Amino acid sequence: MVLVRGLLGDVLRRKRLRQGRTLREVSADARVSLGYLSEVERGQKEASSELLAAICMALEVPLSTVFAEVSEDLAREEALVLAHPATIEPEVVASAA
Repeated sequence: MVLVRGLLGDVLRRKRLRQGRTLREVSADARVSLGYLSEVERGQKEASSELLAAICMALEVPLSTVFAEVSEDLAREEALVLAHPATIEPEVVASAA
């Protein structure tokens, strides 16, 4: 099952790494704890809209751009699942009905 928080974390991490910045730098600029930002990037925590806005401001990236990339990644993941329906977990199918 694809979790949006995981995809969001991946996008935020890619943005940060492309800028050559550390977690410590971004967490300081966003005024978010280093540990919490790390958990968001790893998809372990659901970030609030305020937190996402602060992270995006620290990265100097519009929130809409981050959401657009998450949407593209989600569409790609969904296409993979639809291409291989035998790998879908039964409870996922039941909840979609």
